[in-house]
Amino acid sequence: MMKEEKNIPGHVAIIMDGNGRWAKEKGLARTEGHRVGVERVREIVRAAASLGIKVVTFFAFSTENWLRPKQEIKVLMRFLDIYLRREIKQLHKKNIRFLVIGRSDPIPAYLQNKLKDAQELTRKNTGMTVVLALNYGGRQEIIDAAKRFAEDLLQGKRRIEQLDEDTFSSYLYTAGLPDPDLLIRTSGEMRISNFLLWQLSYAEMYFSKKYWPDFKKEDLKQAIEEYSRRERRFGRIDVSEKVH
Repeated sequence: MMKEEKNIPGHVAIIMDGNGRWAKEKGLARTEGHRVGVERVREIVRAAASLGIKVVTFFAFSTENWLRPKQEIKVLMRFLDIYLRREIKQLHKKNIRFLVIGRSDPIPAYLQNKLKDAQELTRKNTGMTVVLALNYGGRQEIIDAAKRFAEDLLQGKRRIEQLDEDTFSSYLYTAGLPDPDLLIRTSGEMRISNFLLWQLSYAEMYFSKKYWPDFKKEDLKQAIEEYSRRERRFGRIDVSEKVH
């Protein structure tokens, strides 16, 4: 466990980047990088649970990823299927809740059904929550939330005066979840790539130079130790500072 548990982030969001480059540097097919990347998800979930993290969100597949080669997409969907078959029962046994955020279509119907079943199976679990951002785009999420609020407004279920940050958040895919405290991105890239644009407003950022297949439990601990040394002010100042 960490030295100061009170400084452990409640919600960690992770952009799993670098699978393809990891494979290329090793002379392997890109799909091998994705296969090892799935194994790394399993390790990081267990590590996060042992550290006392309450929510961990993985950016698994973006709305832009459909532009990748069809064969690579097919392999990614197959790896997701394998993950669901192997891991959901284990998550359930450990009292872990599984959630998916993002648009359903055009994810294959058989996978949509399996994702629904996995969420229903673990729905009442009270331990850590594992969130998979699948076919997810931050801008699209905000547009979808705005449309849903507008629909409720037109139907008389809402009044325009009710629209504030909390109300708008309740229309996002992540409704009911706390905003991330810490964002981790692997592979050395320093951008958020249309991920949780609303929710990351006050999150701390941690960028690892390691590719995702090389990011292990000790790397997660290092990220959290760095987080624990930071002072989060949310726009305020330290009360000990003098104001002139």
